[in-house]
Amino acid sequence: IRDKGYLSQVSMELTERCDNNCVHCYINLPADDEEVKKEEITFGEIRKIADEAARMGCLSWHLTGGEPLLREDLPDIYLYLKRKGMRISLFTNATLISSETANLFKKYPPQNLEVTIYGLSQKTYEAVTRNPGSFDAFKQGINLLKENRIPFTLKATVLPQNFDEIKEMRDFAQSFIGQPLGMVLQLNLGSRFNRGSKRDPIKRLRLSPNEVKEVLKQDEERYRKDIERFCQKFLGVPGDDRVFVCGAGVGGCHIDAYNNFQLCMLLRHPDCVYSLREGSFREAWERFVLRVREIRAKNKKYQEKCQRCFLKSFCEQCPAWSWMEHGVLDEPVEYL
Repeated sequence: IRDKGYLSQVSMELTERCDNNCVHCYINLPADDEEVKKEEITFGEIRKIADEAARMGCLSWHLTGGEPLLREDLPDIYLYLKRKGMRISLFTNATLISSETANLFKKYPPQNLEVTIYGLSQKTYEAVTRNPGSFDAFKQGINLLKENRIPFTLKATVLPQNFDEIKEMRDFAQSFIGQPLGMVLQLNLGSRFNRGSKRDPIKRLRLSPNEVKEVLKQDEERYRKDIERFCQKFLGVPGDDRVFVCGAGVGGCHIDAYNNFQLCMLLRHPDCVYSLREGSFREAWERFVLRVREIRAKNKKYQEKCQRCFLKSFCEQCPAWSWMEHGVLDEPVEYL
């Protein structure tokens, strides 16, 4: 079905604004940025995309940001997608979850609610968010979810600021929600090159290979199982000179906060972005995706080092990572 261009899921950024100002974040814009709000995808535009996606058979919708709960029309968006029969996943920092939000999720449960955790102490948490009061707001948010029996998962980005609390966060996730802690161990530099000032500070926060190994050894058995599943799904005989051997645009796509269509969330190379304010969602999915996935590698270094390597998928070398690190689609990414 995926090979025939079947659309199963859409991910959508509702905003790039956030109430936090996390040290590692490449995307966050101020929560009260009125000029940005004027440019954001509208409820009407979202309805139009959802209508077309539903007609094409889409069943799943992922809402993210920025912080999606900053959108005053989030309940309207959420309920519209629900009425379209979408299984909704929502990613949030939980600091803006109110009793009204909890009631919405209780009455119309999301398929998946993923909450980011930055630390288990106020000092650690707010060293990451740089937002006084955010730790108490986070605790209030997850307590509201638990009190209303709304299932959710916890995910942590591992940083120098919270490295020493990762074991505690693992234990907390298991005891508080009965689920393992999800973790992000790789920091990308951002997919918008017009925000280059954030790149060097993010680089300085990246873990060393030994630090990554130390974290993974805390739950080595789970890591081994994850790797086995990954290898079974993605490793194989190297293909031709096409740069897209990943899952970008296969079964799903992404819409950014300004109504631009992308093959995946991180891929914002100008040749890989389609404005839905100038064209249709169906055109983007049925024609634009095919054109992008036919892009060929021209970089000799990439051709010699990555193109014929059967481990390319394992190291996660992909056009999006190449774009974020180097500004092109076919440059080896040593960080991976």
